[in-house]
Amino acid sequence: MQRLKILNTYFITHNVKRFVLEKPPEFTYTPGQSAHISINLPNWKDQIRPFTFTSLQHWDHLEFIVKIYEDHKGVTSQMGRLSTGDELLLHDVYGTIKYKGPGIFIAGGTGITPFIAIFRALFESGNLRNLALLYSNKTKEDIILDDELTNMLGPAYRNVFTQEGVIGFRERRIDRKFLIETIGDFNSRFYVCGPKKFTEEICEALVSLGANPEFLIV
Repeated sequence: MQRLKILNTYFITHNVKRFVLEKPPEFTYTPGQSAHISINLPNWKDQIRPFTFTSLQHWDHLEFIVKIYEDHKGVTSQMGRLSTGDELLLHDVYGTIKYKGPGIFIAGGTGITPFIAIFRALFESGNLRNLALLYSNKTKEDIILDDELTNMLGPAYRNVFTQEGVIGFRERRIDRKFLIETIGDFNSRFYVCGPKKFTEEICEALVSLGANPEFLIV
């Protein structure tokens, strides 16, 4: 178990908070990996939750981007109250989504987090080619790192809003119809991450449209 002191923390959307943490010596991980984290406070040390690294291995600090659920009064609600100098506990690192080559990335909400590290690594190495991102959120205000994603991906980055509620806006969801209209050719690799129901429905639709189940990375 590693103690991680918070170097800086601040909200990047109305309910998403960035944590910049001390990096332990010789600590290693890869883009797309996650860690089991708890808060180093009485009554919270054993409340362990998974969060995805958004920093890269060679950085001198660790970074997590966390959605704060105030209504749950749970771990993330408590994390929303943490400040510089407080500590998190890192219990272990585990493999989740790994980059296996160009493809189409489909994210829902904070499901973008494992993709952020992957995109950052590819962007730095000049290999961010032949891929696209479809990113679903309720409104524009819910987008995580919109400017950075735009800078890295350009026209290969597309937002989909389910509850924008402005004049002239047509609400859309990433569903089977949307996938047919947007993708067309399903002979591709697909990376999918988001809430459980979102991920299951997207994967089911992709397979029904001809995507190879072995080319689905979730």
